[in-house]
Amino acid sequence: MAGIIDTIKLAGVLILALPAALAGLEFVVVRGDAGTGGVLIGLAIGLVVVERWLTMPSDVPGLVAKRAAGTVIGEPESEPSDEDTPTDSTSVTTNEEGE
Repeated sequence: MAGIIDTIKLAGVLILALPAALAGLEFVVVRGDAGTGGVLIGLAIGLVVVERWLTMPSDVPGLVAKRAAGTVIGEPESEPSDEDTPTDSTSVTTNEEGE
């Protein structure tokens, strides 16, 4: 479920970042204004980077819940191996006379 929420957050940031990046490209390529274009492209990159790596206050309850669930659940116990379990098979020994 966290994957869907992260994807929606990224889409929301890209809605803001892509127009700024496109405007920056227009300033650089069409108008020849590298200063304004560079600032707009840097702003667009900064928005995406901050969204991906910055922990917001609204993200804290989810992080705490993940850590608590990992602590409470813990590691599953391992299954006993075949050597540890008794077997029901019996061995039949016969003597040379077939008795």
